[in-house]
Amino acid sequence: SQRRSFTWVGDAVRAMRALAELPAAEGEVFNLGHTKDISIGELALLVKQLIGSDSEIQFIPYEEAYEQGFEDMQRRLPDISKAQAAIGYQPSLDLPEMLERIIEHERLQVMLKTSA
Repeated sequence: SQRRSFTWVGDAVRAMRALAELPAAEGEVFNLGHTKDISIGELALLVKQLIGSDSEIQFIPYEEAYEQGFEDMQRRLPDISKAQAAIGYQPSLDLPEMLERIIEHERLQVMLKTSA
């Protein structure tokens, strides 16, 4: 049920470069990320759908997934308004598009390894 946002690395790199070149950004802190979040359960279902898998999703209790005393946030969603104002930062890809690119890349890697 935890919720996370996922950002395309290219967006983060472009934003970091733009901020590094902006004198007014020196010494400032900026959040980068995506404005949409998804539950980890929904993410698992989305991945299964995109790859056409019939794998079973296994839910592991929080207490088993993390060591004793570890605390994690239920939701992570950055406030990117400062970066938007400073450099016009805006995520360019939504999660399904990111995953499709990753899946395509990984499938190509498998094909290259099997044909070698």
